[in-house]
Amino acid sequence: MTEGWDLVAQSSFWIAVLRMATPLLLGTLGVLLCERAGVLNLGIEGIMVAGAFTGWLAVYHGCSLPMGVLIAALVGALCGLLHALLTVGLALSQHVAGLGLTLLATSLSHYSYRIAFPKISTPPTITPMAAVGQQWPGLAKLPLIGEVLAAQTPLTLTALALVPVLAWILMRTPLGLAVRMVGENPAAAEGQGLSVVGLRTGAIVAGSALMGVAGAFLTLSAFNAFYINMVNGRGWICVALVVFASWRPGKALLGALLFSAFDALQLRLQQAGGEVLGVALPYQVYLMLPYVLSILALIVMARRAAYPQALMKPYRAGER
Repeated sequence: MTEGWDLVAQSSFWIAVLRMATPLLLGTLGVLLCERAGVLNLGIEGIMVAGAFTGWLAVYHGCSLPMGVLIAALVGALCGLLHALLTVGLALSQHVAGLGLTLLATSLSHYSYRIAFPKISTPPTITPMAAVGQQWPGLAKLPLIGEVLAAQTPLTLTALALVPVLAWILMRTPLGLAVRMVGENPAAAEGQGLSVVGLRTGAIVAGSALMGVAGAFLTLSAFNAFYINMVNGRGWICVALVVFASWRPGKALLGALLFSAFDALQLRLQQAGGEVLGVALPYQVYLMLPYVLSILALIVMARRAAYPQALMKPYRAGER
């Protein structure tokens, strides 16, 4: 047990936690924005794959890293526009449309990768983003969190900054009030002269752009190449984290950090020999540890969660 606490106390542990939490945080904020407007976006897994591939491919062919992130966001936004057309414009099932989008985006990305690199067994690499501490060495001198933040890349700091920004927009601005209204009572929003279709479409497009950036983080920041199945279910975790967060950006950050801490801990426990309280455990126990603990946390938090009342309910203008 003492050894476990020693692992948690190391700054390298929290550097890894924040790095692992970044794609989860970006994806969770994207899902949260969509669901606040009343639309479930199960296309996140495919959108993250598409963002990871297109952002990496653009940089591989000579674009800058910021341009790669922008292209990934644009691809995510286009996927979101397709999802909005199906779920908002045509009022189709949000579950079916989202799963279909995941299958389409994932398969198309993998197919494009095979077409672009037909005879390469080892994925080509790029030069990923550097840690912000290399440009701003003074950041590491901040108390408590300086060393952890200095080891991160600009995308991680951007994700952290988006939490208060999105919370302020949703809770303190007329635009945020309008988005929440179409997620709670679209008929009342329409009665106030608001465009339910426009607001929901805008929220889905913006949220999907964040999902694309979440995927781009994996190939442009965390790693330096694109691998098949590299997203590895992170999109589904983001969907669960939104419920854990009760549709609030601040709690979304907490949920992403909590899951990532469990995941980082199980990796270090395996590396330390796989013993807890002197008992050697199979590695499968450590693999399932973050998911079991996250499910327990989700059960506790979900009991008090107040979900948007119009979530997953198609709306047609003029209907009551």
